[in-house]
Amino acid sequence: MLKKVSNHSGWGKSLLFLPLIFIPQIIAVIVMMSSGFDMNNLIGSADKIDLESMIILEYTMIFVMIIILWAFMKYIDKEPLVDIGLQIKGRLKDFNFGLVIGLLIMGFAYFFLLLINEIVFVNIDFNLNKVLLSIVLFMGVSVFEEIIFRGYVLKNLLESFNPYAALFVSSLFFSLIHGANPNVTLLGLSNIFLAGIFLGASYVFTKNLWFPIALHFSWNFFQAMFGFKVSGLDSYSIIKFDIIENNYINGGEFGFESSVLSLIIIIIFTIIIWKYFKSTVKENI
Repeated sequence: MLKKVSNHSGWGKSLLFLPLIFIPQIIAVIVMMSSGFDMNNLIGSADKIDLESMIILEYTMIFVMIIILWAFMKYIDKEPLVDIGLQIKGRLKDFNFGLVIGLLIMGFAYFFLLLINEIVFVNIDFNLNKVLLSIVLFMGVSVFEEIIFRGYVLKNLLESFNPYAALFVSSLFFSLIHGANPNVTLLGLSNIFLAGIFLGASYVFTKNLWFPIALHFSWNFFQAMFGFKVSGLDSYSIIKFDIIENNYINGGEFGFESSVLSLIIIIIFTIIIWKYFKSTVKENI
């Protein structure tokens, strides 16, 4: 059952929390620079990220963010940290569901674009060490962004607004933080906004993060493995391909997330996820 709008302080807590999401990034950069790390090594030529460096940055940010979230949940929300949606009991099915959806979407996108000659296969470059590093990195990214935008922001907005308004506002902020990414486009930001709704749809009904965490990870990880840029950033890929001409069908330099194909897929799967989790809630009433 959808939670009734009752707590008008929810939006205020979200608004108070949002500016603090930059603190982990600032602290992580300071820590790395003070240890002698050259921040220019994070993203090299052609927006190529260094996996090991990004992992250090990401997990430092997660550590700091968890401290901030713990403090907010304890002293402002008066709830344990786990109540942002980290309960694990009975969530393995949801987690696996999220993993499968990401794989299916990116596999379909790659082969569809290949079929219509929007991309050209180049070669296969399998490196187990880089695959494992990519798993670690993208799991960190998904945990960091989900505990913020779905775990705290959406959670509290749902206490003040109806689900549609709460999803809209949380997704708008989710999109805006990607606004400085390399080669960003208006369509790309629009799709990331829709992706916020896509990722938050299940949370409206379950108040649990394991499905969106798995979906977010799977979306990013398989997007990279199939050769796409992830929100404008290039990472290690198993499959290498060339884009014949940058356009709104293949997404160009920002990647698949800046394509019309992505727009259509996100809308379709958001409807599927919404209906699926709505039906599971009805079954449990």
